[in-house]
Amino acid sequence: MFKRLLTYLIYASTLLSFAQNFVLTGNVVDENNVPVTFSNIVLYSADNLVVVDGTTTNEDGVFQFKNLKPNNYVLTVSYLGFEENKITINFDKTTDLGIIVLKEKFENIEGITVVAKRPTVKRMVDRLVFNVENSTLSNSNVLDVLKHTPGVLVQDGEITVKHSTPTIYINDRKVHLSATEVQQLLEGTSANSIKSIEVITNPPAKYEAEGGAVINIVTSKNIIAGYNGSVFGNYMQGSEYPKYSFGTSHFFKTEKLNTYINYSVSPRKDYRHNNEFINFIENDEITSTWETDYKRTRETSNHNLNANIDYELNEKNTLGFSTSILAAPRDNTKTSVNSLTEVYNVNHVLDSTFNTTNKLVDEKFNMAFTLDYIHKFKKEGEKLIVSAHHTNYDFSSFQDVKTGYFLPSESLAFRNNNFQTYSRQLIQLYTGQVDYELPINDTSKFETGAKVSNINSKSVLDQYVFENEEKTIDIENSDIFFYDEFNYAFYASYSKDWEHWSLKSGVRAEYTDVKGNSLSTNNINNKAYIKLFPSLFVLNKLNENNDLYFNYNRRIYRPRYSELNPFKYFLNDNAYITGDPELKPQIDDVFTLGYTFNKDYTFEVYYRNENNPTLEITFQDNDERKLKHINTNIDNSISYGLDFTTYTKIANRWSLYVLSSLFYYENNFYALESNNELTKVDKWSLYGNIINYFSFLNDESLTADIAYLYISPLLVGPEQISNRHGLDINFRKTLFKNRASINIGLADVFNTKNFTSSTKYLNQDVYQNSRMENRLLTFGFNYKFGNSNIKNNQKEIDLEERERLNTKK
Repeated sequence: MFKRLLTYLIYASTLLSFAQNFVLTGNVVDENNVPVTFSNIVLYSADNLVVVDGTTTNEDGVFQFKNLKPNNYVLTVSYLGFEENKITINFDKTTDLGIIVLKEKFENIEGITVVAKRPTVKRMVDRLVFNVENSTLSNSNVLDVLKHTPGVLVQDGEITVKHSTPTIYINDRKVHLSATEVQQLLEGTSANSIKSIEVITNPPAKYEAEGGAVINIVTSKNIIAGYNGSVFGNYMQGSEYPKYSFGTSHFFKTEKLNTYINYSVSPRKDYRHNNEFINFIENDEITSTWETDYKRTRETSNHNLNANIDYELNEKNTLGFSTSILAAPRDNTKTSVNSLTEVYNVNHVLDSTFNTTNKLVDEKFNMAFTLDYIHKFKKEGEKLIVSAHHTNYDFSSFQDVKTGYFLPSESLAFRNNNFQTYSRQLIQLYTGQVDYELPINDTSKFETGAKVSNINSKSVLDQYVFENEEKTIDIENSDIFFYDEFNYAFYASYSKDWEHWSLKSGVRAEYTDVKGNSLSTNNINNKAYIKLFPSLFVLNKLNENNDLYFNYNRRIYRPRYSELNPFKYFLNDNAYITGDPELKPQIDDVFTLGYTFNKDYTFEVYYRNENNPTLEITFQDNDERKLKHINTNIDNSISYGLDFTTYTKIANRWSLYVLSSLFYYENNFYALESNNELTKVDKWSLYGNIINYFSFLNDESLTADIAYLYISPLLVGPEQISNRHGLDINFRKTLFKNRASINIGLADVFNTKNFTSSTKYLNQDVYQNSRMENRLLTFGFNYKFGNSNIKNNQKEIDLEERERLNTKK
């Protein structure tokens, strides 16, 4: 009572100081007379229901509006789990509304209390929209929501759509992180601010032509000013090492200013144990067999800082600045590899052994800065967006490799070899883009835009060898490689809706000019090309529950910068990775025909033709006894298949998500170590993902996910991967009126997600058994403080070039 009295005294003194300004106050409580903290208060003009102002109650349930003009108003008071209270006010003087009571909201269905709705799925002309706002999934993190999103598969540390890695966007702004870093970001982001997940399997002309599918995460909007924040943490225990992630995010909003900052760190160790078998072949006969036991421990600790500032100059103009910084310091970025290889002769008698240790230290700094400007025209929905971006990327690596060679039953090496490698990649990226949106009328819209980007890359490789314990540079395997690229793009699209039909079509044109220069070979490679990327989307709403749709588009996959480097980067004495500065971009044509019936069940037939795909293919050199991991263009690939998805309610507390795909994949590639013979590999494959989602207790604050994944044998280039399957179980409990949550679970319960791989054709024969820490005991928590009704302004600039910074590891 004393605190409440003090609050009213402060308000009274304020009124005396501003006698000419009218003030509206009130006190919100529940039916037990307990203050409803941070309830949502919105004031409308009674004439046209236009929002005048908004606020939230403080810790005592008190709210206040200042500087109000005499008028007729409508006041709404709301909070999750309570019925909305609407009050009409004839306001002509300073007024205290007194006590406002919110009644608890219950909806009984067959004796079960339901306080949250289940997610819904909506098919648009060019995308599928998974609405999760205020649903049972909103208490999860964003990565958990993706596991339930139709068409999305999350497994083995990867997010895939249509058998490929999608590009992640937040509010139509790309997230420029590696696949692992994206998962860490989404796992540490609460889903309570998420409105919907858009799955765009064939992106329209507005999106970059680079890449495959797009997952666009749309956040909710809220007019309420104030502050909120959160802290989160996750712990995972594998068979060998624990893994952690923790961080905090903060958002502050005033009438004109939105600010957001997020920091997270993810220290972890990962262990991998492989067994590799190579049969070296001459004249169709095995002449030697190598069997390697390979153990790797990788330690990482990535620090991520993301910040956004949006300032509304006036109701028509907004200026924004954002930055994304990733730091992976060398003190916590280390890899240790130990391998023992046994060499057998033609009669499979042990001939010799060699033992290799590789100590690797990396360091990475990735700093991105974006400035954007949005102008809204008088016409509703018409706007102009101008953006400028700069990325500074600095990656360096040092490895020390030692190998000892032994005769059978001998403990003293007859030969020792030691080499060291220092590599560094520096990239400067500059991008500018303009987008314009014009609603022609209520049913049609025109969009257009342009973009220019410039990339300057410098890659350094210095290899050192030891002779008589003296370190000297290996000139033959050292180089400096420069790569410069200019890209100019323009797009235009048009969309139109009729009563039962929807159409969206567009075209994107991109001109690219590249130059690569290897100093050691004096090999200069210049290329320039222009490509057109048309897209077409047609949707026919047969009736309220059934849709038929068709879409087509063309996409491009430009080589990653690391794939263009011609270096031979040695992993050990007998294996190296090399790139090709003359790699061609991959061009895909994708056709999709789909049918959704009874709202929840969707079948899709698709066909994709890939021209000049870039793959890292492992070739064995049977003469020199080496493994070459070569980035190369294969001739072409085709795939087609039938997909089925559903997200449906089975019972009041049980929902089911099913994703299945039966598909054919064919690769045609040149066997570089077999007289460049054109070789074909093909296979039919199947994968399926079933997730059962259960909720318990009257307020549904306890949930359980039980998921089963199956992947049949499939092809990755010429390599065949064995089948995999696994069961995951997770429980989540929300606390303190959804302000906190804890979860505990077990991933890969029966430890069945490990796999084998084999490459066997012509004179190539490699087999590998891979074992990782897939079975993980997981524990996580999330706590939100401040005004939880505020939604953040997190965003990323749409830059495909940053995606190509990430190297494959």
